[in-house]
Amino acid sequence: MAAHPGLLVASRHFYRILWRKNNVGTLCIQNTAGGSRMSKSTQPAAVKPRKKPFFTNDDLWGYAFIGVAVIFFLMFTIYPLISAVITSLEDYKPFGSDFVGLKNYQTTFTNTLFWKSLKNTLIYTAVVVPLSLLISFAVAILIMPFKKKLQSVFKAMYYLPAVASGIALSVVWLWIYDSSPSGLFNQLLTFFHLPIQNWLGSSKTSMLSLMIMALLSGQGQNIIIYTAALLGIDNTYFEAAELDGATFMQKVTRIVFPLVKPTTLFLLVTGVIGSFQVFMNAYMMTGGGPDNATTMIGLLIYNNAFTYNKYGLACAQAVILTIVIAAISFLQFKMAGSDVEY
Repeated sequence: MAAHPGLLVASRHFYRILWRKNNVGTLCIQNTAGGSRMSKSTQPAAVKPRKKPFFTNDDLWGYAFIGVAVIFFLMFTIYPLISAVITSLEDYKPFGSDFVGLKNYQTTFTNTLFWKSLKNTLIYTAVVVPLSLLISFAVAILIMPFKKKLQSVFKAMYYLPAVASGIALSVVWLWIYDSSPSGLFNQLLTFFHLPIQNWLGSSKTSMLSLMIMALLSGQGQNIIIYTAALLGIDNTYFEAAELDGATFMQKVTRIVFPLVKPTTLFLLVTGVIGSFQVFMNAYMMTGGGPDNATTMIGLLIYNNAFTYNKYGLACAQAVILTIVIAAISFLQFKMAGSDVEY
């Protein structure tokens, strides 16, 4: 049977269907030698990724909140510090200052009162800070077994001096240290048949009086911080220690103290900084006397600036104090914070 002519033509020219990839994903018909071919993409068209904006709304809000803190830090910390450094190189006058270079620093290092005030500050810090940590830690340990309501009562009682003004506290302590027989401490000495003392008027007892005042009236904040750290210790440690027959002191030394070491380091650094900046107690109680026995470096800076109007000298001493505090804080973190995990 003869083939149809149309089928013969179709047999000579056949179509090959090629599926090729293209960017539009549509059916394409192309002429080839002897015919046409079709190609169709097997993948969808490529879509360009949308470019992410550099700042999102959340980022802008975050930078806005951080920006406020940075502005305040620059205004009230960096700017005064830079101004103090510049003023320390000048003979400051309200209507025009004269540049004197390092003269104020030379005067400071050759001034015997500066070295005496620095010595007084170091002695005060070396005694008050360790004893403050020890007292606060012991009180926090002792109030832990009580219920929460009773713990709150004790914490409020110890924190009460921090709420009162420094002037009110000074009036109370002036009565306690009254050199007459009616003074509280002198009444205690009389009760034990001991001679009364001129607590604030003698160079032998004036520094001791300021130390006692600091130790008995400034532990509230440390006690609260230590109590919070103790509440964060898992009770399973103590249960395991009891099963092993550990004593109370073993629990404190082997469990409690290592776990509150970051808190202790924090209180140590802040305590040293606060002791080097102590001013109110010496100013209100003794005025730095007698015979500059209680003149702290903070009180010396205040007197040079606002009593003798030597602002350049006061700024030089303030810069030196800042360097000393920064160096001591760095050494504390380096030595005591090497094995502390935060």
